[in-house]
Amino acid sequence: MSNSAQAKKVSSGKESPLFVKSLEKAMNVLLNFDRGDAFQTLHQIAENNHIDKSTAQRLSYTLRELGFLEQCSVTRRYKIGRKALDLTFNYLRNDPLVERATPILIDLARTTNERVDLSIMDGTDIVYVARFQSKRQTFATTLIGRRVPAFCTAGGRSMLAQMNDDQVREFIGRSTLTPLTQFTIIEPEAILQRVSLARRRGYAVNVEECLPGEIVVSAAVTADGGIPVGAVHAAGSMSEWAPDEFEKKIAPNVVAAARALSRA
Repeated sequence: MSNSAQAKKVSSGKESPLFVKSLEKAMNVLLNFDRGDAFQTLHQIAENNHIDKSTAQRLSYTLRELGFLEQCSVTRRYKIGRKALDLTFNYLRNDPLVERATPILIDLARTTNERVDLSIMDGTDIVYVARFQSKRQTFATTLIGRRVPAFCTAGGRSMLAQMNDDQVREFIGRSTLTPLTQFTIIEPEAILQRVSLARRRGYAVNVEECLPGEIVVSAAVTADGGIPVGAVHAAGSMSEWAPDEFEKKIAPNVVAAARALSRA
């Protein structure tokens, strides 16, 4: 390896002198509020982020002063602050895919009378960036920004179906194959088979793998060259639909919406 190539390798990513480790620690404090504790003590913040209490105190104070954390005056526990909403708003407001998808998703929701979503891939997860919910959905499952593993979602599999088998195997190998329900498929070859089926059909179907009682149909949104940039979902309840019936009636509408968005 040449000296220039070696220097380039050493200076990439978190090893780069441009990488600010103190900022990483502060961002991790915010990100680690996803562990199920909406309110955290200073001790929990230190423990969750593997930092000492003094560092946790300084980071928490700074984030509170900037509005990204709020502190209860009674319990002294911290929670994510309202300033974080500004980041979400600005991301969604400036994302061209979300802008183009909104009227298409509204039409899809009216046609199907079911919850419809738009997701994007982030690492080995999908993140919901637009959601039009039905009346029966639970609160947490319908929020924008919800993150779930791609390997067990219809949206994730529909996007993976745009890749070849070697790429899918590599993706599965990087994924943490933890089941979300008793029906979640976690065997790598079985996941690959579901992705292959989605590739042949042009859409993916998920039955109770992410949420008990939920069936989802999803089709990928693609850019030039068939590169997946997102996925359109429609979700129904097993109490109202048989899986085959839901797929037969809803899948054509989802595929049409994804194709329209791919062309938009």
